[in-house]
Amino acid sequence: MFATSRLARSVNPLSRCAFTAVKFSNRSFVSSMKSRPPLIRSRGFADKPSAAAAAGAVVEKESFAKANPFAFQVMVATVKTSAADLLCQVVAEKKKFSEVDWKRNGLFVVFGAGYLGCFQWFIMVTKYRVWFPTMDAFSKLTFAEKLKHKAGMIDAGKMVLFDIFVHMPMMYFPAYYTCKEFIFSQSWNPVDWVKDGVTKYAGNFTEDWVAMAKLWGPSDCIQFVLPLHIRMPFRHCVSFFWTAYVSFTRGENKEES
Repeated sequence: MFATSRLARSVNPLSRCAFTAVKFSNRSFVSSMKSRPPLIRSRGFADKPSAAAAAGAVVEKESFAKANPFAFQVMVATVKTSAADLLCQVVAEKKKFSEVDWKRNGLFVVFGAGYLGCFQWFIMVTKYRVWFPTMDAFSKLTFAEKLKHKAGMIDAGKMVLFDIFVHMPMMYFPAYYTCKEFIFSQSWNPVDWVKDGVTKYAGNFTEDWVAMAKLWGPSDCIQFVLPLHIRMPFRHCVSFFWTAYVSFTRGENKEES
């Protein structure tokens, strides 16, 4: 017995390793690959993005709009306004790309970022919160709950009326015509920009206001019952068609009666 024990202890360590290797040699190739750390797996066996990962990317984009509503809608306003003018020039006016009036397009870029992106946010989000105190709570309700929320519905109606009878005729159009003079005028005097812009607007007031009310009246009725973070992006989407109309009828640098 003692001889056997001494024989066992005298076994070469390399033989023990060989025995261990034989013992685990029956593990499958697949299980071996699974047990390897991800960094040493072959690229051919790398996991492909799943549907859940793709859905997560969409949610991340949506959450950016919700987490950064001001920055998101300024970007949408700027790109949309420029694109609408380009579409009008190339499609409606049948200009070649080399014939595009980039100074005119610059008017819409400046107006889109400065007025539609920044100033409209100030009016329709910052100031509306003060003037219409139910706005935030009302925007979070379901559509069915909104129909039963009397104070919220009244405030939403007031927002529509303010936009149609105060904001658009007294702020939007004067600002647009003044911005147009800033881009096209030979004068560097801001007083001339305002004076000439308002004069041209006065000559087009009735036509401009009627066209505006036909589009923005129904659109506002939808906009002011939407969740707060998508109200301005929705407005900018509708504004794409409005901007194309304004570009076609008021975009050229010409004398207007």
